[in-house]
Amino acid sequence: MYSKCPGQDMRKLRVELYKCQQRGAGVEIFSDETRARCQKCGTMVFKEKMPSCIEWCASARQCLGEERWKQLMEKNIPGP
Repeated sequence: MYSKCPGQDMRKLRVELYKCQQRGAGVEIFSDETRARCQKCGTMVFKEKMPSCIEWCASARQCLGEERWKQLMEKNIPGP
């Protein structure tokens, strides 16, 4: 068990580029954020869905344990 979530380590953040619906500008949103403001027009840009640490955190498997991690991954990954 961890005393602090290792996924909160700022060195392990990932960034994704989203498109502003108003101006079409690229907006960077980090893995620990749900939204960011467009630098061109100020519009708030949101991720399509709320992030879950089991999807982006490299330590999620260790934190949750193998069995629980697999159960949660099956629920979050859409099937074919």
